[in-house]
Amino acid sequence: MKAQFKEIDRWNHELASLDAITRIQWACEEFSTGVVASTSFGLQSAVMIHLIQQIERDIPILFIDTGYLFPGTYEYANTLQNEMSFKAKVYSAKMSPAFQESTYGKLWTGGKEEMAKYNFLNKREPMDRALCDHKATLWLAGLRRSQADSRAELPFIEKQNNILKMYPILDWDDRTTYQYLPKNKLPYHPLEGMGYDSLGDWHSTQKRSEVEKPEDARHGGHGRECGLHTDIPEGLDFTV
Repeated sequence: MKAQFKEIDRWNHELASLDAITRIQWACEEFSTGVVASTSFGLQSAVMIHLIQQIERDIPILFIDTGYLFPGTYEYANTLQNEMSFKAKVYSAKMSPAFQESTYGKLWTGGKEEMAKYNFLNKREPMDRALCDHKATLWLAGLRRSQADSRAELPFIEKQNNILKMYPILDWDDRTTYQYLPKNKLPYHPLEGMGYDSLGDWHSTQKRSEVEKPEDARHGGHGRECGLHTDIPEGLDFTV
């Protein structure tokens, strides 16, 4: 793995000139085993799944179910799995939502530290477990630079903790992403057109009209990233 990390600069140079499909093909050729992908079953999640299926249908699709997603997201998860003929690998926190609330209260109503703990319990720890179970070496994710300021400088491939992450549609704009769905006859999320730029948990997702910046619409205004795509903050009590 250390040898692979040394190749990151060269890989980013190569990937910048490729299209999304070719990037996924490159990933499957460069990493013969251990390639996984994640999905949130959010507004544009069908795009990445469809792209991946054109290259390799056996790539595990990992889905982190917090237990607090919008009902429409669970509906969309079932729709995509049925219509696109795949089965997501579902992971959840070790503690049920009810047990968490009994133990810690509603963490999402607290400050930045409480939200960080919530994200660790419900997103980061389950994802780390999923990556370990599938012996992941490369994680494909659908992050795009146009989604938020926090993603504007992302490279196509990077190291996060002890795994490599790659973003095949990183340079896609909103228009390209939205047009991909009807162009490929892919179903829309039930909450499409309801005013959301992105979807997460129902208790900490706001409509675009309700906030000043897109980043403020998620995680109680504590930033776009949910914990899956950031390093663990230091000095916090993350006892599970």
